[in-house]
Amino acid sequence: MKIDIRTGGPDDVPDILALLDGAVTWLTGQDRTGQWGDQPFSTNPARVEQVSSYAAEPFLIRLAVDEDGRTVGCCVLSEDRGKWIPAVNERELYVRNLVTDRSRKGSGIGAALIADAIEEARRRGIGLLRVDCYGGADRKLVAQYRALGFTETETFEVEQPRGVWPGQVLEIRL
Repeated sequence: MKIDIRTGGPDDVPDILALLDGAVTWLTGQDRTGQWGDQPFSTNPARVEQVSSYAAEPFLIRLAVDEDGRTVGCCVLSEDRGKWIPAVNERELYVRNLVTDRSRKGSGIGAALIADAIEEARRRGIGLLRVDCYGGADRKLVAQYRALGFTETETFEVEQPRGVWPGQVLEIRL
């Protein structure tokens, strides 16, 4: 499968929400609701607003698009790590969101988006790429990021109405 990566914007928000909805459906089907719950992103006004905010600074949306022009992956980058994440004493590029079309699992979309993020960090003269993810339950997501070249660093927790959300920060030094 040929994949092109391009910069996204406000017109791409419906495609990003569709990817996130597909991921929630896939996770729910595996009884893995700890990461994002069991409700579609597109039906939650706060999540729609969050995704819509990615189209504004300080975010950079990078989309993986297949040969038919269909959006099959999204990576949101920022030099702002977000409020829950432990700070570092250097400039960094942060993966704020990464999602791929679950029907294309194993096709290299996530790896292509991370390779693109590494190139963006280098273009900006940044030597650190970090990401955080759900670190609970089976830790399969942590293992996926390790397979993409990330190394585990700090853990953190976020209090949520449905309980504590365990997070894991990972990094790639360039």
